[in-house]
Amino acid sequence: MTDPQRAEWLETDGLGGFAMGTAGGARTRRYHGLLVTATVPPAGRMVLVAGMDVAADVGGVTWSLSTQRYQPDVTAGDGARFLERFSIEPWPTWTFRLPDGTRIAHELFLRAGEGRAFLCWRLLQSPPHVGTIRLRVRPFLACRDLHTLLRETPAFSFAAERTGTLAHPDGEVRFRPFAGAPPLAVAASGTYRHDPHWYRRFQYDEERARGLDDQEDLGAPGEWTFDLGDGEAALIFSATDGPTTPPRQALEVARQHERARRAALGGPLDRAADQYLVARGAGRTIIAGYPWFGDWGRDTFVSLRGLCLARGRTQQALEVLSTWAGLLSEGMLPNYFPDGAATPAYNAVDASLWFVIDVAEALGAAGATVDAGTRRRLIDAAETILDGYTRGTRFGIAATDDGLLAAGAPGQQLTWMDARVDGREITPRAGKPVEVQALWLNAQALAARWGTPRSARWAAGFARGQSSFVARFWDPAHGRLFDVVDAGHQAGRVDASFRPNQIFAVGGLPLALLSGAQARAVVDAIEATLLTPLGLRSLAPGEPGYAPRYGGGVAARDGAYHQGTVWPWLMGPFVEAWLRVRGTTPQARAEARARFLAPLQAHLGEVGLGHVSEVADAEPPFTAGGCPFQAWSLGELLRLDRVVL
Repeated sequence: MTDPQRAEWLETDGLGGFAMGTAGGARTRRYHGLLVTATVPPAGRMVLVAGMDVAADVGGVTWSLSTQRYQPDVTAGDGARFLERFSIEPWPTWTFRLPDGTRIAHELFLRAGEGRAFLCWRLLQSPPHVGTIRLRVRPFLACRDLHTLLRETPAFSFAAERTGTLAHPDGEVRFRPFAGAPPLAVAASGTYRHDPHWYRRFQYDEERARGLDDQEDLGAPGEWTFDLGDGEAALIFSATDGPTTPPRQALEVARQHERARRAALGGPLDRAADQYLVARGAGRTIIAGYPWFGDWGRDTFVSLRGLCLARGRTQQALEVLSTWAGLLSEGMLPNYFPDGAATPAYNAVDASLWFVIDVAEALGAAGATVDAGTRRRLIDAAETILDGYTRGTRFGIAATDDGLLAAGAPGQQLTWMDARVDGREITPRAGKPVEVQALWLNAQALAARWGTPRSARWAAGFARGQSSFVARFWDPAHGRLFDVVDAGHQAGRVDASFRPNQIFAVGGLPLALLSGAQARAVVDAIEATLLTPLGLRSLAPGEPGYAPRYGGGVAARDGAYHQGTVWPWLMGPFVEAWLRVRGTTPQARAEARARFLAPLQAHLGEVGLGHVSEVADAEPPFTAGGCPFQAWSLGELLRLDRVVL
């Protein structure tokens, strides 16, 4: 771990809710919180408990165990200074050493399937003859939408509803700061004192760096006091009713359950992968990234191969695919769900094709263990997509006479390079993008093997497109592939921008469309120009519009998003292609692990702890940015580790 103030930890509840913060304790994002709950799993997320002040009273001296950032650039509290050790195994755990020798351990975890956060503190060591050591905890409540910020308002209610004889230990206090918001139940092994205050002008440094509003006020209704000499201090935040047993008992039951569940998942990468698999209604889906993404179609189907199939979690993969299969519309699957109950957006050409490929791979992995009904439903969904794309569907998506797939409409960005600034497409790729052809032809080739009445049609479509692909896409002037042909839907016009999308013609998909010298030339060109330790650049240096850094405000970041910015998920297809053109020998695999996999593995301990970031700068030192916990980045690392290598 390099920087405890930047390194972030993540806990998830399997419902779309989470807890998240920095190892050093200071909140640096609007998304950091001790309890973020999904009101309509996995969407409708709300920050209920944003943070807390924690202090220890030892021998008449008060020590702070928390750290806050206030405007203007003020750091309050000594938690970071007293931090002796931090670990994410098996969940976030802090060990504090105070100047007088007192040592206190603090743990935080979420239990799968519950909108509930468990926090505890234990006295590890105390100076002799100090008497009672008290811990005081004051939570900061927000009860706001995940993406907004709170300002002091008279509409905020500090009222505390006490159940039973609440003033004594093992009592529960309920809050509902805003009408219509979820209630918050707090169960504790300590004593509650009602003492409402507003804490004003918290400063979120990461939001400032992203050019966004970085100031928030939070309400603190009161304080819990615990006698650490009397045993473990337990504090439980619940988005619904609190536990029915005393807090310490509820804490221990949850701790044992989570230890066993996490141990059964496997190693650290398996446990990290499990954090993206969440409920959607009665089904299952994949969160694209924490903290701000929901479940996106493209990200779900790219990451499913590593998060599920590479780990042998075939049944989970089938459940995810079955959930999404029910969302077909006009031969397409959604690109994303807005973070709420709004209608999903069907504006991606590649997401549905990734689904077809996933169906083929998942059914192949399941073999005879998959039931006939599931097999039939998934194949029907996949063939409905291929039918829709063949006939034509939204946004100009349609097969053409050369067997390739056209896509694009004004005002729409249908490929994964989908950034827009002020209504302007930064990477306009209407026409026939290269990776879309690789997906389209792979999908047809795989579907042709299912032995359905339409299999012959898919085989013929694949043969027609395969014969056109190299002839249409090979760029003899540069010895690589064009990024888009018939660009802007103009016959014969090409976009020769040097981007990484052409790697999918060699690696990342079951079937390579290039072979021999051409395949080697593409891989060598990408290695020489686009490869970085954390992934592939999205545009080559020297190309018009190349952006060496990903940073600044929204417009600056979106403008750089696919104009050079590095994407770790592309390391998966690159390494697979690199091995294919070398014959996948043991020596090549060993070299690939050392050169390409090792930097990604080192990155697991740098930013989103145990995870892989969304993006990185295109130039040294390749500083990671974007979403710190990204599903397809981790998924491709797992696929590399467990399958490709």
